[in-house]
Amino acid sequence: MPTRSIGSDPMERVVKLASEKAVVIFSLSSCCMCHAVKRLFCGMGVNPTVYELDQDPRGKDLETALMRLLGNSQPVPVVFIGGKLIGAMDRVMASHINGTLVPLLKEAGALWL
Repeated sequence: MPTRSIGSDPMERVVKLASEKAVVIFSLSSCCMCHAVKRLFCGMGVNPTVYELDQDPRGKDLETALMRLLGNSQPVPVVFIGGKLIGAMDRVMASHINGTLVPLLKEAGALWL
């Protein structure tokens, strides 16, 4: 059985990157929805860690892993808070509108107010 280094599997890498910071966004630099979700968090005073997949040599593999994780063909933006998958833009906006986003951010230590 061949051995592989930690993080060589795209799904393992997604999970590792997502768990390293309070808020992690997987994005494409040219995606308008990605820009909108980044602005939402910055406007709330949250400093998300953003991984621009189109600027990562293994970005396509990460996109594929994110599509598998979400179960759809729209891989970005994908948001993790406190290492937990929140989802794409629709889930983030729904959480923001229904008032559950701020408590998630506070619990993850990304927001103190």
